[in-house]
Amino acid sequence: METRRIAYDIGELTPYINWSYFFFAWQVRDANEQTRLRREAEGVLAELEGHYRVHAIVALADAGSDGDDLIVYRSDNPANGVRIPMLRQQHPVGSDEPCLCLADFIRPVESGQRDRIGIFATTVDIGLETDFASDDYMKMMVQLLADRLAEAAAERTHEKVRKEWWGYAADERLTIGEMHLERFRGIRPAVGYPSLPDASVNFIIADLLDVSSIGIRLTENGAMKPHASVSGLMMAHPEARYFAVGPIGDDQLHDYARRRGVPVEVMRRFLAANLR
Repeated sequence: METRRIAYDIGELTPYINWSYFFFAWQVRDANEQTRLRREAEGVLAELEGHYRVHAIVALADAGSDGDDLIVYRSDNPANGVRIPMLRQQHPVGSDEPCLCLADFIRPVESGQRDRIGIFATTVDIGLETDFASDDYMKMMVQLLADRLAEAAAERTHEKVRKEWWGYAADERLTIGEMHLERFRGIRPAVGYPSLPDASVNFIIADLLDVSSIGIRLTENGAMKPHASVSGLMMAHPEARYFAVGPIGDDQLHDYARRRGVPVEVMRRFLAANLR
């Protein structure tokens, strides 16, 4: 497993910020007001430059799938495989839509050929969340910018993985706007998002990556601190796409808890939003 740690200057990531989410957080819809708010935010970013950095850690590893589980290999030794159970969609009877699972996009172990996967986490210097507490407006502004910077770091890191470190899309020529529209090959499902809703997966990722090395710690609920942090997977399959796991039944809850090695009642807490 090949691991890289990157410390980004804010200026490198500013072009990768998706401002639409920033405006949504402020509930600003007027175009002129958005222009004013962005100009102000860019001024704040310029003031933060040189004082704070944004961090990423990413590992590229051999991988395989076993049913609805992903297996990530730390080394060439099969005994070093780390199992990451995934959830599968459960559509109503009669639906023509396929029931997708992230494990579908990784080559099965039984094929005898290993696939590849990326595991990543990004975060900001903790000072971006603690150094502005005396000014309510700046506290909110910097916190929302920190959220955007952590996402921008994921975008930039994924680009470098696709084009350089993994290199499966070395000829990619996308604008940043096209990246925000997810026109690249592969997907980058983040923990807590619809394809990967179980926040407790962060405990597995933390073990694989040593996220503490870039300043991330986990709460007992799997939430990351600093709050402005992102974690997830990178998959290269050309047909991989995002989807929402959606509601799951009690049968899948019990099966998933068994595969995770976690008591059902604990797993019920992590998956409360997905339970029927």
